[in-house]
Amino acid sequence: MEFGDDEMFKISVSVPQEYLERMMDAVDGIIDPVYPGYRRTFSYFPVKGTWIPLEGSSPFKGTVGRTETADEMQLEFIVRGKDLKDAVNEIVNIHPYEEPAIDIVRIYPWKDVVHE
Repeated sequence: MEFGDDEMFKISVSVPQEYLERMMDAVDGIIDPVYPGYRRTFSYFPVKGTWIPLEGSSPFKGTVGRTETADEMQLEFIVRGKDLKDAVNEIVNIHPYEEPAIDIVRIYPWKDVVHE
């Protein structure tokens, strides 16, 4: 899929605390700034993740068949459509989980709403 520079997306991903700074630095290094005059514009907050590894999985943390929980950080940021694929690939490359939960939502830039 290809997206245009005028399309905007919010990416959200839960990541172990020890990977947070590295992930923000890496993603910031490959995307163009969204907000004029600012770089490295991320939000993050603590969350509790839970999962049950299934047979055949290779969990970063946990045991197959047992409910697991972890303190994680929810990382969110905005990216232009042209940088979406690169940003997701960078997350996958850095993230320690074999199946990181990455949410991607198309958004409307606020300036498009107030400026006609």
